[in-house]
Amino acid sequence: MKEFFAKRYRALGDMAQIFLDEVKMVFTDEGVIIFFLLVPLLYPLLYSWLYNNEHVEDVPAIVLDESKTSASRDFIRRCDAAADLKVVGYANDMEDAKKVMMKQGCRGIIVIPSTFSSDIARGKQTTVSLFVNMSGMMNYKALLMTLTDVSLEMGSEIQIQKLGSITTREDEISTHPIESQAVAMFNPRSGYGSYLLPAVLMLIIQQTLLLGIGMSAGTAREDNRYEDLVPMSRRYGGMYRIIFGKGFCYFLIYALMATYLTIVIPRLFHFVQLATLHDLVPILLPYVLACIFFGMTMSCLIRHRENVILVIIFTSVPILFLSGVSWPGASISGYWKGLSYLFPSTFGINAFVKMNSLGATLNDVRSEYYCLWAQVAVYFLLACLVYWWQIRMAHKHVLHNEKERERRKHASKFNIFYRH
Repeated sequence: MKEFFAKRYRALGDMAQIFLDEVKMVFTDEGVIIFFLLVPLLYPLLYSWLYNNEHVEDVPAIVLDESKTSASRDFIRRCDAAADLKVVGYANDMEDAKKVMMKQGCRGIIVIPSTFSSDIARGKQTTVSLFVNMSGMMNYKALLMTLTDVSLEMGSEIQIQKLGSITTREDEISTHPIESQAVAMFNPRSGYGSYLLPAVLMLIIQQTLLLGIGMSAGTAREDNRYEDLVPMSRRYGGMYRIIFGKGFCYFLIYALMATYLTIVIPRLFHFVQLATLHDLVPILLPYVLACIFFGMTMSCLIRHRENVILVIIFTSVPILFLSGVSWPGASISGYWKGLSYLFPSTFGINAFVKMNSLGATLNDVRSEYYCLWAQVAVYFLLACLVYWWQIRMAHKHVLHNEKERERRKHASKFNIFYRH
């Protein structure tokens, strides 16, 4: 019994030493510092600041009025009076409009055809064209919605004139027999930041963990004579010591980072935030653990520090699409949906968006909750398998090294005997 407790004590001591070694590595390796600390701290600030202004106003536009009638001028006046659009100039032809657009930095060109008034007078449908600089989706949305609203408003007035109703109420019923009102639930401003940022914040947790763990694994291989992931040291002789020692280091760092990303950032930039930290802990705990063990499993594939940057950076956008937030999950085929289940971000993003942006409870996201814990178990076992194999390879190389040293020792003795 005494020997049993002595072994457990030594194992805890080795685990603590591995933990301290990993903490030292994190805070001395510049690459790991960037991905574990600087990127999670600064990147969300930059991204949130860029999309904090979720609604644009007075988007500049050029008008090409080929009709030059009272009806076309009325259409232009209504567009300019809208909050989202501002007419900054007029052009004589399309080439002139393009030059003015490039010179003044306008975002769109409104073209009113020469048949605008005559088509309306004859009861024909007319067309107003909009040419937009697609470098900014929010500007495109503001211009398109303004022209659509003005067209519908003028269309209703023209319809009333042709019907010749007696009372205002009859006019309203004639033009709008069914009254409708569109309300964007949980995102009343239809802001891009409130829609996409929650998913990006959860993805940052996974991707930066994979980058940091992968870079640490690349460094360990480069510093090892045989390019092993595990050093030739007694304390690294047990896979559980390595996994719990390293994993506890990563968990302490990302317990703080996850709180910062999911609580501080949304509150700092006034994004939709319906869940508290107390509500999110049951989701964040398995999500962070799944990301850690997933990263430790994938670290066996990393041979050099630079490799992990190429792999993770170029897979970030596809992983975001596969989560079903940026791209509708119902439109994702079964093959790609099955592939998305390999990543903790798929379940973590959906659970976080439902709870923080849609007001769901833990019971409402129990499927994602159970899937995250299943990933924790699966990736923990895979990480154990990876490190068991790496420990075996390290022992093999140690034995090979001892045999090589013994062979050289005998060869040296033989050479001395031969010279005598």
